[in-house]
Amino acid sequence: MTTLEQQKQSAELIKTLAHKAWESSSFKDELVKNPVSTIESVMGYKLAENAKVIVEDQTNASFFFLNIPRKPNLDEMELTDEQLEMISGGELVIIATVGLGIACVGLFAAGIAIGQAID
Repeated sequence: MTTLEQQKQSAELIKTLAHKAWESSSFKDELVKNPVSTIESVMGYKLAENAKVIVEDQTNASFFFLNIPRKPNLDEMELTDEQLEMISGGELVIIATVGLGIACVGLFAAGIAIGQAID
């Protein structure tokens, strides 16, 4: 399950990679050609051994890119301790799936915004 902290770290990494690619065409070319090793060099540590990353250069304003995120596996999702505490206290709980869906839409919207910002 992806935690809120992991979502924040992922968003920050995407932001960092985009800015570096905007500033350096050689970095952008390397990111597209060798995404795993390039991302690892930015993060300072290795990705999972079976990690596969696809990077598309979306800087051409003539194209509209749509990323279809993977469907969440609800059977394997568990509530965090914080969410369990909220339930036991009677507070409103936002299920992780909703948060994941919002994060995916946010990343999609960020891709659109990034594409429009280049114009």
